[in-house]
Amino acid sequence: MCIILFAWQQHPDYPLIVAANRDEFHHRPAEAARWRGDLLCGIDLAAGGTWLGVTRAGRFAAVTNYREPIQEQTPGNRSRGMLPMGFLESDDTPLRWLEKLVPDQEQYGGFNMLACDGKELSYMGNRGGTPQTVKPGIYALSNGLLDTQWPKTERGKALMARALEGGADIQQLLDLLADQQLPDDEQLPETGVGIELERLVAPIFIRSAAYGTRASTALRFHQNGDFDFAEQRWQPSGFSAGEPTLILQQQ
Repeated sequence: MCIILFAWQQHPDYPLIVAANRDEFHHRPAEAARWRGDLLCGIDLAAGGTWLGVTRAGRFAAVTNYREPIQEQTPGNRSRGMLPMGFLESDDTPLRWLEKLVPDQEQYGGFNMLACDGKELSYMGNRGGTPQTVKPGIYALSNGLLDTQWPKTERGKALMARALEGGADIQQLLDLLADQQLPDDEQLPETGVGIELERLVAPIFIRSAAYGTRASTALRFHQNGDFDFAEQRWQPSGFSAGEPTLILQQQ
């Protein structure tokens, strides 16, 4: 259960601004984000691939899973983490790459994906989100389709709008990802996973001993293709695992 808040063509200096939390079981092994050749990303050591990555040339991709009842879940034959890798290693435009994915989309568990080459930002989900270009705006992508109105996505968009008004500082973006506001039960969505799990995953930042937010990523793309990248990793306790990693990429 993850969330990706992003502003596309809403800031004069930064055409794409991203604030994303990766939520996962704490026992699942992963490597922190670092440069791997021309690719900057973390790695899921259990199944391979990544949840979010960017290239030196300024291509960006990220994926979330799709929340559905256990009895309806289909794990798929391929790791969802390979989807961002596939786009980042390609030369296709975002929309073209996603369209080519459609015939094989059922080979993966439920997913949502964002892909950007600096000129075009596109989205698809294999639970009803056909490939489409994303219009300028402020968005939230969690574990429903793009801009599904859950309390956490609506709050996330409001926090992103406030961050834009404040200049979209990297630390501002990391701070909004640490928001732990819990909605009232009557505001929670009914996604078939039960009220206890709905409560657990309702905040932007998820905190529990077994499952929670593992990494927060803030990313700003400049008009000239440069970008600022920061990753804050988290312990099961909800406390930070050291200082954020900050990487500035210049063309």
